[in-house]
Amino acid sequence: MLEDLATELVDCGLQVHRALGPGLLESIYEECLFRELEYREIPCRRQVAIPITYRGARVEGAYRIDLIVADAIIVELKAVEVLTQVHHAQLLTYLKLSRYEIGFLMNFNVALFKSGIKRFIR
Repeated sequence: MLEDLATELVDCGLQVHRALGPGLLESIYEECLFRELEYREIPCRRQVAIPITYRGARVEGAYRIDLIVADAIIVELKAVEVLTQVHHAQLLTYLKLSRYEIGFLMNFNVALFKSGIKRFIR
């Protein structure tokens, strides 16, 4: 079931990339991926604020996850020339601080969409 959802998510990203190509702002890709998921009736939430606790105090808005798909998969979107270790660390931190087990880093600023996708498992 989760694998089917992950496959569908990647296909949604591919459809957005085919339609728009590289070179746009991250926020545009986020909006269009959200709409593609919505079109396929896959539940999704955008810009989800996840609080953290530091020294016993709750820190609101400490980070925001770009998309949470079907309450199962974190998606962090980028529109950069190259994904770096900082981008990887960001997604791994999101996975560590949340209850989610799987995440995708999707970079839309690439010629071939498959070269811009990284899958992470906690």
